[in-house]
Amino acid sequence: MRQKHDLAQLDWELTGWHPHYWRGTVSMELGMELDPDVPALPATVPGSVQQALRESGVLPDWNVGLNSRQCEWVEQRHWVFETELPASWTEGEGRKRLCCEGLDYQGVVLVNGAQAGAFCGTLVPHEFDLTDLLEAGANRLSIVFTDVPGFLGQIGWTSRIAQWKARFNYLWDWCPRLVQVGIWDAIHLLVDQGDALEQVSLYTECDGRGGALSVVADLALDRGAEVEIAVRGPGGEVCSQRFTAGATFSARLEELDVEAWHPNGCGPQPLYTAVVSLLDGDGGVLDREERPVGFRQVTWRACDGAPEGALPWICQVNGQDLFLQGFNWVPIRPNYADVTEDQYRQLLQTYRDLGTNLLRVWGGAVLEKECFYRICDEMGIMVWQEFPLSSSGIDNWPPEESEAIASMEEIAVSYIRRRQHHPSLIIWCGGNELQGAMDGGKQGVGKPVDCTHPMMAAQEAAVRRLDPTRRFLPTSSSGPRFGAAAEDFGKGLHHDVHGPWNHGGPLDSWYAYWGGDDALLRSETGMPGSSSVEILRTYGGELAQPPDKHRNPWYRHVSPWWDQWGAYLAAGGAPESLEDYVTWSQKRQADALSHVARTCRDRFPAMGGLLFWMGHDCFPCPTNTAVIDFNGEPKPAGEAIGRIFTESW
Repeated sequence: MRQKHDLAQLDWELTGWHPHYWRGTVSMELGMELDPDVPALPATVPGSVQQALRESGVLPDWNVGLNSRQCEWVEQRHWVFETELPASWTEGEGRKRLCCEGLDYQGVVLVNGAQAGAFCGTLVPHEFDLTDLLEAGANRLSIVFTDVPGFLGQIGWTSRIAQWKARFNYLWDWCPRLVQVGIWDAIHLLVDQGDALEQVSLYTECDGRGGALSVVADLALDRGAEVEIAVRGPGGEVCSQRFTAGATFSARLEELDVEAWHPNGCGPQPLYTAVVSLLDGDGGVLDREERPVGFRQVTWRACDGAPEGALPWICQVNGQDLFLQGFNWVPIRPNYADVTEDQYRQLLQTYRDLGTNLLRVWGGAVLEKECFYRICDEMGIMVWQEFPLSSSGIDNWPPEESEAIASMEEIAVSYIRRRQHHPSLIIWCGGNELQGAMDGGKQGVGKPVDCTHPMMAAQEAAVRRLDPTRRFLPTSSSGPRFGAAAEDFGKGLHHDVHGPWNHGGPLDSWYAYWGGDDALLRSETGMPGSSSVEILRTYGGELAQPPDKHRNPWYRHVSPWWDQWGAYLAAGGAPESLEDYVTWSQKRQADALSHVARTCRDRFPAMGGLLFWMGHDCFPCPTNTAVIDFNGEPKPAGEAIGRIFTESW
């Protein structure tokens, strides 16, 4: 049977080098070996270089003041994670493969100093065959991180970006530059001793006759075998059947006696375990895959009174119409490699308590970790997962080169295969705010891309091939107009739209705008609000003062887009009082967003849903559109939205 060893349990060390010094070269001038710039220090895997350096006192706390500027030099070094593979893991027969779910971003893997392979790309897994490099006894494993892209941040040209690393790390309007390097997801050593399950996909259905489970698998076989499929629930085994297997395999179990999975606020979330076992001729287990599954039926219908040809935005789960209510999700921290399962659980619990039934995982980041999806399954929080493309301001048009499309298709296939079994997942999306001009030109804004774009067509084909039960959208907003203008209300032009995210002056005109809204879905909208006085004083230090951005560099450094100082002064604010400013700002955000929540919910079913931008702060921004602060506590706006989202429960 295949053995799987978790390398996270081993002791790791990290060294930092000037480029290529780690290669063991000797200086020509002095004939001496070259030493690391940063000597060996302990590291955690998964984990980032930045966190290891911070814990050892090499880096300051980048969350404080302007300290993130003192961390940018990390990008200019090469970094080596090293550990010792135990002899008990590597001895004996069988192929030994190093399987890495997330390496950020580029480098090589060495075994006892010999190269096992190279890697490039944060967003797909990487695999290395170590078999021929392993020696008797313990073996030294080194993962070397070398180059990172120079800049992938918020302002640039989407059409020119084909380096697949999380973009938000390079500077966004809610995060300074902190370009993560390291091992960001699970890492294992797999020992194959014969036949194996190479790829397993699971599809569930649920209707009035019960549940159904379909299994599609690729098998590595030297001889005939059987596959056993079992479904287990809280009360024991639901069903088990055996099938004859070939190199490819598919089977379907029907009329399963299972309970339906429901979104948050609509019922319970019973989960089951699907077990796919590859058996030899005597019934012995050669390989096994176990995954959580849930049984639910998701369909879509048109909003009441929707214009002809508009996409359907009323989500029906198990036959029940549902108002989609939730938030846009970004990584919990810039150094997302270091986020623990407990941190995921605590934050997702906050979202559940606020009445969230849908989170949109934004396209400027990564595929969220397996535990994120598993916890969403448990809590009934549905997921809209985007592929890793985003707008860039100067142009927002996806790349059209064949190499970029092929590499993005590889990423999409990987995303789908790794996450498609989760009941919480309901939408795949091509990326964030991908668009051109209203006249059809590639430059400009206003008209979202559709599946005539070759990049979006390739993504759609991957979804149709590998996950046909789920919805695909080419981008968000999906249009036909990017945003909604008040002067065009009533013309049937606003289906899925983004914005607005801010408002100057009194809120009367804000309320008037929402009173005329005719959008079918608001997948992004927001209003900035200050962090708490506690957060400002903890992370701002001497800069924790009112945010006149011309005098306070902290606000300019982290979140200059969301400055409200002019509106505060116009409302009669007192410049000398930080407490008064915070109270005013947080109340303004709460008043504005609670009005949006109430207005949009009252329009259902003429409107399908509302997602606020954004959910939580991943950095202690002094002011931002987030409604959950850096400490994971809802701001007054979050609390007000939560009361509206849950009032009918």
